[in-house]
Amino acid sequence: MAKTSVPRRSDCADDGGFVEGLLAVLVERGVDWCYDEEISQLQHAVQSALLARSEQGTSVAVAAALLHDIGHFLMADAAQDERNQDRDLRHEIVGANWLSQAFVPEVTEPVRLHVPAKRYLCATETGYWDDLSEGSRISLCKQGGPMKSTEVEAFAKLSACDAALELRRIDDRAKVVGLATPPVEDFAQDLLNALIPR
Repeated sequence: MAKTSVPRRSDCADDGGFVEGLLAVLVERGVDWCYDEEISQLQHAVQSALLARSEQGTSVAVAAALLHDIGHFLMADAAQDERNQDRDLRHEIVGANWLSQAFVPEVTEPVRLHVPAKRYLCATETGYWDDLSEGSRISLCKQGGPMKSTEVEAFAKLSACDAALELRRIDDRAKVVGLATPPVEDFAQDLLNALIPR
């Protein structure tokens, strides 16, 4: 069966249709796909959005959390190809670049930086590595490992540093097996609120 194509905002009649199509892709591609974790990509996205809603409460934070792994969904075939299992496909860059067609920088930049944020925390926070899931430890090796001191200094100066660190900590905790969650459609309004004004 052919996969639903990832929507482009410019091809949709209205923003409601764009968000509806985007959520449909998350469900179709994420419901049965476990990426280095014990829960599905869809469950991880929804758990992330729930944490952002309860802890930060802004639509941009919720949208970034829900969509932080959209790069995996965009590259689903390559990401699930065993030939790429030892490669970093830079899903954070692919995802942020794609999101920038429609979403404000407060969404795209934390997404772009959520992998560097893991590398930063591994370099600066005692015990952070110990609390990472096995999947995150495996991916860290592909992503360059803990930052060097010069990278740490540069990352800390970025305007989206704090938002990226908040998203990273949410990402790390949104991996609870068996957690009851609402349908992904519950976050549609947050996505609409986080779009670049037309």
